[in-house]
Amino acid sequence: MSVHIKKVTTKAELKRYIRYNYELYKDNPYSVPDLYDDMLNTFSPKKNAAFEFCEADHFLAYNDEGKIVGRVTAIVNHRANEAWQKKAVRFGWIDFVDDIEVSRALIDTVKAWGRERGMTEIEGPLGFTDMDAEGMLVEGFDQLSTMATIYNHPYYPEHMAQLGLEKSADWVEMKIYIPDAIPEKHLRISNIISQKYGLHIRKLTDKKMVRTSGIGHEIFRLINEAYTPLFGFSKMTERQIDQYVNMYVPILDLRMVTLVENAENELVAVGISMASLSRALQKARGRLLPFGWYHLLKALMWKRPKVLDLLLVAVRPDYQGKGVNALLFTDLIPVYQKLGFEYAESNPELELNDKVQSQWQYFKTEQHKRRRCFKAEI
Repeated sequence: MSVHIKKVTTKAELKRYIRYNYELYKDNPYSVPDLYDDMLNTFSPKKNAAFEFCEADHFLAYNDEGKIVGRVTAIVNHRANEAWQKKAVRFGWIDFVDDIEVSRALIDTVKAWGRERGMTEIEGPLGFTDMDAEGMLVEGFDQLSTMATIYNHPYYPEHMAQLGLEKSADWVEMKIYIPDAIPEKHLRISNIISQKYGLHIRKLTDKKMVRTSGIGHEIFRLINEAYTPLFGFSKMTERQIDQYVNMYVPILDLRMVTLVENAENELVAVGISMASLSRALQKARGRLLPFGWYHLLKALMWKRPKVLDLLLVAVRPDYQGKGVNALLFTDLIPVYQKLGFEYAESNPELELNDKVQSQWQYFKTEQHKRRRCFKAEI
């Protein structure tokens, strides 16, 4: 196939760029589409605070007949490059038909774009920041995706290997089954560490207060502290934190948000989860209007699915490895039971992050997905 690459320069082209993923996966039972408006905001320099330290361009691949056969975004996150002392160009939101000439043209375009900006390596799939979906699915193609992750056809990683890209990092995803009762060892650890370190649970009850009192910003500052050592992470700016507080707080069920504070009432840990929106997003087909909002609201409020998403767990560095996670889930498990959930989706966890993996040792679990970040010198 002869492939022509064109940079996205108009609103109409950006619309086609976003919709290409929906068209490629419209009949796939496992893919979960992003909301179109969310994607517009993500790619808007005015609305996405990540553009304060990132630069990016989007590209579409066309065949001889003028049909779109692939897409990719090229990104330089200067903040992450500085933190990790590298010169990496990221590729994100990559999709393509099963033709090596298409994937080669997309990857070569990102490499050339990166070289023009002084980069020496390519890595991806990655977004602007860790708050975007990242990692290419390499196992679990017959499993339903989540709203926080990427779904892709099995031929994608095969193309990456043919193009000479190698593994940079892997994430695993788990099904964590909700127990009938809090595991005894879990409960014992929870009691011990709460007494030893003077820790207590704090529950939030007013969304408006979360947005205006500063506690929402405290949560994201804690995430900055906890996630700094993790692969590719760059600390969120205050404008980013403002953006995420306003974006996520309105859709949370505060019963599934648990904070842990120490004796000085300092925030030392947070666990945030919510009902899975995967099926609702499939029914919405990427649109809130005219009826997409109904499917999302139904999943959140009226007829919850049996699956929940663990959006994030963060523990302040000086409290990591002390069992604080047990305190979080001692509070959350009864909530999950009451709301009728059967299992939780962990969402991506770095396979080498032993602290995260060990927190599930007292639960029945099943590793059902794996995703990968690829890299190559350019």
